[in-house]
Amino acid sequence: MRRLFPVIDETAARTSGGDAAGTSGAGGTGGAREAGEPGAPAGRAPADLVDREWSLAELAAAYAYPAPATGEPWLRANMVSTLDGAGQHEGRSQPISSAADMRIFGTLRALADVVVVGAETVRLEGYRPARARAEFAAARKAAGQAPAPAIAVVTASLDLDYSLPLFTSPEVPTLVLTGAAAAPERVAAAEKAGARVVIAGDGAGVDPARAVQALAVLGHTRLLTEGGPRLLGQFIASGTLDELCLSISPMLTAGDAQRIAGGPSLAVPRRFELVSLLEEAGFLFSRYRRS
Repeated sequence: MRRLFPVIDETAARTSGGDAAGTSGAGGTGGAREAGEPGAPAGRAPADLVDREWSLAELAAAYAYPAPATGEPWLRANMVSTLDGAGQHEGRSQPISSAADMRIFGTLRALADVVVVGAETVRLEGYRPARARAEFAAARKAAGQAPAPAIAVVTASLDLDYSLPLFTSPEVPTLVLTGAAAAPERVAAAEKAGARVVIAGDGAGVDPARAVQALAVLGHTRLLTEGGPRLLGQFIASGTLDELCLSISPMLTAGDAQRIAGGPSLAVPRRFELVSLLEEAGFLFSRYRRS
């Protein structure tokens, strides 16, 4: 993995004899330096420009949440897409992912207070509870976080399988976000299974903005959503998405797979700005924030 953005200067460095040194890329690292670092020695690249496996600590630093105002939530999404826009293959994201993508996936979870996911994604992906990881234990404790992030399932119907490990063996109680008009017997079933039911809408469904604020009231200000496409589309439409971490898979699938976000289109497209771009084995790991 290496950093491509913030912009790097990969023009060939000159040796004292005038010959061009190798540039950073698939064939080597010589001469690469960050833009704005004219003193970088020829033939040697900063560590984050070298094509290598990054440590979890380096990934955590690269994807650190911004320091928000007290109590203000920050909602980030993490999704993967093929070159032709497919957000999944045969209903699942795993076939278009990679080892590096999963390292980033795990790091983003380890940084979050709560992972917000749609009920359909829970059913299709066989969601399990997030687990505490020793590599992040000290950092989470220092940040005042629980040992592992909670999973928050967004559902209008509460049609969930409460025998799943997500409900039977989470390290922190699973949250269920639903509307005020949800069927009382289903709310009771969720609570009996050990889930904490959070009302975030006046009708049967969940209002995305209210969901974000309800989680913040519970102390969850570092929010991560992993989809699915319908839920991400709702967050986009409501204007509550602050950041998108998009892994671009060097694959083509054709077919009619969903994009990473669904639902009605916006009247005016919303612009985000590129914050960073990493690369490994042809996969691009981009990070965009609202501009």
